[in-house]
Amino acid sequence: SMYHADGFPELYRLSNLDANGNPDGKHPDKGTLYWHTDGSWRRITGQATIIYGEIVPARGGETHFADMYGAYERLSDDWKRRIAGMRAVHNLDFSRTRRHGTDLMTEAQKRDAPPVEHPIVRRHPETGRTCLYLGDHAESIVGMAYDEGRALIEELNALAIQPNLTYEHRWRPHELIVWDNRCVQHRATEYDPTTERRVVRRCTVLGEEPVGIDGKP
Repeated sequence: SMYHADGFPELYRLSNLDANGNPDGKHPDKGTLYWHTDGSWRRITGQATIIYGEIVPARGGETHFADMYGAYERLSDDWKRRIAGMRAVHNLDFSRTRRHGTDLMTEAQKRDAPPVEHPIVRRHPETGRTCLYLGDHAESIVGMAYDEGRALIEELNALAIQPNLTYEHRWRPHELIVWDNRCVQHRATEYDPTTERRVVRRCTVLGEEPVGIDGKP
C-alpha cells in the first residue's frame, strides 16, 4: 500500500517529506481533511485509532474530534424516527475519488475494499450507548434513490458536527493520541505542504462489525 511504514503493514505513516527530509509540496492524504471514522469502509471497522505526531507543523495540521453520542442525542425525535432502521453503504473508492481526483484506486485495491453496509444508528458494543455512524466514506442509503440518499447523508453529516461537542487538538512534537473510533469522528486541518513538515504515524486497532439499535449488524 502507498501508506505503510517499512515492514509493518499495521503502521501507517503520513509524511510530506522527500528523501532529503524537505517538504515535497504534496499533501499525503486529502481524504483526512473531511470528517470521517477510520475503516468504516470495511465490514470489521476500526475500534481505536492511535496517532503519534513525529514532526508537526507550526501552523495547521491539527486534528479535530467530534462526539457522535452527542450528535445522535441532539437529533430531533423526527430525525431519530426517520433513520431508526436505516443502513448506509460505505465505500472507500467513492470517498477517495471524490476527495483526491488523482491517485485513484487500482482495480485490485477496489476488489480488496468492496462497498459495505452499516447501520446509521449504532449501538456501542461496550457502553451500550447509541451513536450516529456515518462520515465521509458513507456513499448512499440502502433502499433509497442515490441522489436522495446522498442529500440525506450530507444533511446528517452536517448536523453531526456540533461546535461545543468538538475538540480541536493542536499538536506538539512526540504526542500520542488514542481515541474510540466507534463513537468519535475526526479530521485533519490544512497546512502548507510546501513550507511545513508533517510526519505522523497511525495505527488502527480493528474492532467488530457495527451493530444497530436492533442488535443486528
